[in-house]
Amino acid sequence: MKKKIAILAVVVAWLCGTTVRGAAPASPKASASIRSRRRRIVVKRRYRPIRRPVRYWSPWHVSSLGDPTAFDDPAGEVLAIRQAAVAALGKWNGAMVVVDPDTGRILTMVNQKLALGSGFLPCSTFKPVVALAALKRGIITPQTRIWVGPRWSVSLTYALAHSINEYFFKVGEMVGFPTLARYAHEFGLGEKAGWNIPGESPGVFPSEPPADGVGNLAYIGEGMQVTMLQMAAVVSAIANGGTLYYLQYPRTPDQVRDFVPRVRRRLTNIIPYLPAVRAGMAGAVLDGTARLAYDRADPILGKTGTCSEDGARLGWFDSYRADRPRYVVITLLRGGQPMYGPHAAQIAGRLYRDLRQINLPETETTRAESAPARR
Repeated sequence: MKKKIAILAVVVAWLCGTTVRGAAPASPKASASIRSRRRRIVVKRRYRPIRRPVRYWSPWHVSSLGDPTAFDDPAGEVLAIRQAAVAALGKWNGAMVVVDPDTGRILTMVNQKLALGSGFLPCSTFKPVVALAALKRGIITPQTRIWVGPRWSVSLTYALAHSINEYFFKVGEMVGFPTLARYAHEFGLGEKAGWNIPGESPGVFPSEPPADGVGNLAYIGEGMQVTMLQMAAVVSAIANGGTLYYLQYPRTPDQVRDFVPRVRRRLTNIIPYLPAVRAGMAGAVLDGTARLAYDRADPILGKTGTCSEDGARLGWFDSYRADRPRYVVITLLRGGQPMYGPHAAQIAGRLYRDLRQINLPETETTRAESAPARR
């Protein structure tokens, strides 16, 4: 036992830089090495860094996650289409509306509270309407190139596909507020898009241009509030060749059986200019801002939109399937950093891939196409 105590005393003395009675004194060089080692030990123990969690400031105050089906009543919807839309949207805080562009029937509406209850900034999804107004007034042609930088000019197709804000800011200034407002109202913006749909908001279209100028209205929709149903009606008119339908939401078996399309107006004045806008929307999916929705086997046309409002980031994707059966799909995401237009396009792309295997029941399709449209 005494031997163990003696050994322990020698070790402690060596660490502390002292000597033990009866032991040979350390050399000056060894003593300096011992003192240096002791200082390193003390410093390491005394100044060990404490890791704390890093908190990043975020301007977004709305969660990106949620249950989009929490308050829905799916009565009257096409169940297979609804299931595909719910699966595509997942747990993201958003909504999806699927419409038949040839009849105006709403086939499904996931997150009815968000889709019906209020309007939102359209972001860049207002740009196709701006393009049609400029084309109709002869201010631009599909080949017109506008300078958007010191050494960079783009055409309408490229500007729509890549959502070039500078292009539409300048076009909006050239078109002017009165003309832009007239074409917006022709598409039904600022009015209810549905036929007797409870809880639908009419949105807002400003009575005068924004303080920052009509260019801001043209490229981001400043001062506007649009609903998903309004954008579904606009895209349906682009898809079907200029017919603006009242959107209808049949909720009972009798309403589904007796469904008849209702035409709101026919936009014959824009028909010659629809191909130019469609080319830009096709380019967005092919290699532009909506390329995450691209599928070689399924031609899709669409327009993305990204902006922020009321502490939330908005991600839009307004789109339609070109092949029959045709569908218009409006996707809106609301929340934080992940909610932006390309993400909405990715979600819609998943839905379109599932919709390949889904068709409207034959009896409903036949009845809708054969029935006379009401005005």
